[in-house]
Amino acid sequence: MTDTKKEKKTVKRKKSLVIVESPAKVKTIRKFLGANYEVTASQGHVRDLPKSQLGIDVDNDYEPKYITIRGKGELLASLRRQVKKADRIYLATDPDREGEAISWHLVAALHLDEMKDKEVYRITFNEITKNAVRDSLKNAREIDMRLVDAQQTRRILDRMVGYRISPILWGKVKRGLSAGRVQSAALRMIADREEEIDSFVPQEYWTLDALLNIDGSRDNLLVHYYGVREENGEVSKVVPEDRQQVSEVEARIRAAEFSVEEIRHSERLRRAPLPFTTSTLQQEASKQLGFSTQKTMRIAQQLYEGVEIKGSGTVALITYLRTDSTRVSDEAQASASAFIREQYGDEYLQSAAREEKAAGKIQDAHEAIRPTDVTVLPAQLKDALSRDQLRLYQLIWKRFVSSRMTPARYALTQVRVCAGRDLFSASTSQLVFDGYQSVYRAEEEEEASDKLSGRLTESSVLTLKDIDPKQHFTQPQPHFTEASLVRAMEEQGIGRPSTYAPTITTLLGRHYVVREGKSLFITELGSVVNDMMMKAFPSIVNTRFTANMESLLDGIAEGSVRWKTVIENFYPDLDEAVQKASEDLEKVTVSDEETDEICEKCGRHMVIKYGPHGKFLACPGFPECQNARPYYEKIGVACPKCGKDLVVRMTKKGRRYYGCMGYPECDFMAWQKPSSQRCEVCGGIMLIKGDKLVCMDPACGHTQERPAETMEG
Repeated sequence: MTDTKKEKKTVKRKKSLVIVESPAKVKTIRKFLGANYEVTASQGHVRDLPKSQLGIDVDNDYEPKYITIRGKGELLASLRRQVKKADRIYLATDPDREGEAISWHLVAALHLDEMKDKEVYRITFNEITKNAVRDSLKNAREIDMRLVDAQQTRRILDRMVGYRISPILWGKVKRGLSAGRVQSAALRMIADREEEIDSFVPQEYWTLDALLNIDGSRDNLLVHYYGVREENGEVSKVVPEDRQQVSEVEARIRAAEFSVEEIRHSERLRRAPLPFTTSTLQQEASKQLGFSTQKTMRIAQQLYEGVEIKGSGTVALITYLRTDSTRVSDEAQASASAFIREQYGDEYLQSAAREEKAAGKIQDAHEAIRPTDVTVLPAQLKDALSRDQLRLYQLIWKRFVSSRMTPARYALTQVRVCAGRDLFSASTSQLVFDGYQSVYRAEEEEEASDKLSGRLTESSVLTLKDIDPKQHFTQPQPHFTEASLVRAMEEQGIGRPSTYAPTITTLLGRHYVVREGKSLFITELGSVVNDMMMKAFPSIVNTRFTANMESLLDGIAEGSVRWKTVIENFYPDLDEAVQKASEDLEKVTVSDEETDEICEKCGRHMVIKYGPHGKFLACPGFPECQNARPYYEKIGVACPKCGKDLVVRMTKKGRRYYGCMGYPECDFMAWQKPSSQRCEVCGGIMLIKGDKLVCMDPACGHTQERPAETMEG
């Protein structure tokens, strides 16, 4: 044997250790790598700020004090033993700022920076596939400290807000409450929407439809009132505001002859929606599947990490789930194009990929959420996935495939009919080519309407058969749902893909907000907390401030902003606000307010306390005396049904309403606060809506000015 051959034989192949976050990924990744690779998991974070204290040395350049998370000692010891056996360590935590920070904490906790005989690399992959994982090893890099600094700045800011403000809420309301930088801004959005709904004054308006016969045949045409043609020939849109106005229009058209003024034909294209981002996935899963944001993210995480498929082992089905980019890789685009061409034909294939123009807030490091392999059809996974996993995968698969397909084409027909100077219109659409809709249709997309009668021409004779006037009232914006709140947070730049679901979960968990059906309602407890935050910490609940802070975090990630500068500029103002709030709120008693109610067990005056569902009366002698009972706040208005006092009540979930003291014998209730004034038209009860009073009876709908002396109530 030659010396060269001996040398080759004695060369030791280097052992590599790959550390991921989740144990669920280990099996999926291990099968892509050779025998010289060991794969293990950190099981999330290994270090964090201590729970027992602020954990930031505000007198020493705001240095954070990180400690090992309780319960992670044995795991770290195991990781250290595995590190000793390895020559190369690849940190493969999630491909986002938080994942970058976890890798940085692993370096510190495992003392990797002190091991000169080890090669330490950071790798990321957007999907857990063989090609993606192996490519990441070829493109290994150092930890990006800009991303780490952006993440730890977020953590420090949130810790400062939570640990400095929450104790004030504990002292003035109840223990266990919390304030948060993103959470408090989101709570304000919900509170503002609730206030807007409560103060909304409906405006009356009318619609007028006419049913016309065409040429004495069996064909009829339904047209909708549009407006009038002025003397100068200009057309003005008119919406009748009351019965008198609609009666005047009705009288004119009954005396006029109807004729077809114009028939116009055109075509409309409806483009496919873009592939999912975190926000749009949460919104669409809520609308189409009824999933909460938390459930959507939990199931998406399972699909991303991998599920067991018979004959294939553990397979990751979707790309990374936390993203605000609609970008798709060239490889995925080519694969989708080939699939569409083969399954649907060239006429269904979009000629060029369309992407949303990235706004300033978009972090374009990741792709959109898509299937890892477009040829894996949802139908093929029925036996491998749970019902909810399959439904979410199918939604993601359909959205991605359709986004690479041609628009749907509709033939539009618009008709204008005149009756003297009054104008009516009708329009219909007919699907000519389904395009992407052969795969996916969003919930809000309307179906093609009926085709107008083919008998109709501009010379057709129209005869009035019936007139249908209808009264309507304008409606306020609806209450937020989880989906619409996520959309609003994204539009205003509050939070990031990773924070939407945890923020909503916290608001629900703290009982600041309740979910009834799909709608979110602020509770009395949430209102108290929001009011306190608005008075004492207006900048924290200011949505612009929160959005601007997100922009600064982006600047840190890009390297254009120094992370400690952000902290230095933020903390002194927060500290001053906390001190001022503590002094001001000493004069305000929010909870433990003494009442005239006497404890029947020990004779003390009962006090008002706050629970998960609002106020209740409790004995101040707790724990010796544990007497408690519901607290009903009278509003100074008599029940219109039985004459007893109306009081503030709570639903089982904590939503406030106004009901009768005599419940359950009397079931009167109102969501808005009733007034002692009575309706000038029907004598019914009036509801307070800002500076107006509105009749509770929708059939009446009378509105009158609210007396000035009641404005404080």
